[in-house]
Amino acid sequence: MPTAHTPACFVDVHVLQSVPVSTLNRDDLNAVKTVDYGGVRRTRVSSQSWKRALREEFQEEIGQYATRTRRICKAVADVLEGEEHGWDRQQARQAGAHIVAASGIKFEIVGKPGEDEYEATTNGLVYLSSESIEELAVLATQHPEKIKKKKIEKKTDKSQLPAADVQEIIRRGNLVIHTFGRMLTEVNEAHVDGAVQVAHAFTTHRSDVQVDYFTAVDDLTAAWGETGSGHLSEAEFSAGTFYRFATIDVRELLRNVGKAHPSDPRDASEDARNVAGAFLSSFIRSLPQAKKNSTAPHTAPDLVHISVRSDRPLSFAAAFETPVRSAQGGGHSAASRDQLVEYAQAATTLMGSDRILADHWAGTGKDVDGLGTRVTSFDALVQAGVEAAFAPLEGGA
Repeated sequence: MPTAHTPACFVDVHVLQSVPVSTLNRDDLNAVKTVDYGGVRRTRVSSQSWKRALREEFQEEIGQYATRTRRICKAVADVLEGEEHGWDRQQARQAGAHIVAASGIKFEIVGKPGEDEYEATTNGLVYLSSESIEELAVLATQHPEKIKKKKIEKKTDKSQLPAADVQEIIRRGNLVIHTFGRMLTEVNEAHVDGAVQVAHAFTTHRSDVQVDYFTAVDDLTAAWGETGSGHLSEAEFSAGTFYRFATIDVRELLRNVGKAHPSDPRDASEDARNVAGAFLSSFIRSLPQAKKNSTAPHTAPDLVHISVRSDRPLSFAAAFETPVRSAQGGGHSAASRDQLVEYAQAATTLMGSDRILADHWAGTGKDVDGLGTRVTSFDALVQAGVEAAFAPLEGGA
């Protein structure tokens, strides 16, 4: 992979999106998450929450999948119990436990061999490609005698399965893991630095959390002419215009993807282009799904700006340290856009406009100066950003 002479390049994506009554992200007390910024309370959606929604959208678009789980044992057992292999449940669970024990990852035993709840669970979440789970199951089928010979009954038990083969399979990634990264230190060379960074989203203005007192009617009680509800409760919700930011480290992405194509940089570059496009599109279109059935907050972004930078990522979050005031007659969307543009122009001047390789934007509302060229759709915006980011690698302008 040509990384030594690859110019530093970051693709920044900024989104303004108005979301109506919703509870996109809650804390441990079931309350809407918030943040104090600029002296006022804002509604916040954690990066973990939005990243999960983004990752699910990304996987569908890229056509590859990864699983974060403590239950490798059961995942492998489920494959072995399927039609292709046809193992019985107890044998399959023992095989899954052997895989976990051979991995070198710390684990605990739930239940006892022969019981339905028997399982070996890792102490922490492990991020695996879907292909790896299938490959681990196939590896188990190659050593049935070793699995039958010894039961894994406690966390100190050792497996007779080839640990090097198990770890090699776990070590492998796919485009999802190459993009989002993986923290796994117990298996040598399994750690992957993510090529993308996602910020917490927050409202550009003060956003007070409100309490919704609701009831549910007992249909039969009502039909019998009686009064009263069958259920009473409260739920928090909020609404507002959110600022969202993410960035792609193109060099890191090429380095990660290049591990899968060590002898063909062209294939790595093509995969990286596809990943970048899928990530940008997924970030723009994704939305956390909490309480979606009772709020349906499925809005489109009001404005999306993509900037390709040669030096470092640059968030425009500071544009909203001073909270946006609603426009005359109400509304924060247009005022947020104006404040974003004003800050973007000042930040670009300070940081140096020569660091910007390309910038484009798309959205509703009037034309603005300071965000580059306007395009007509989000698809065209993503395409323009990807083309600009990869042109230096391919001899383009």
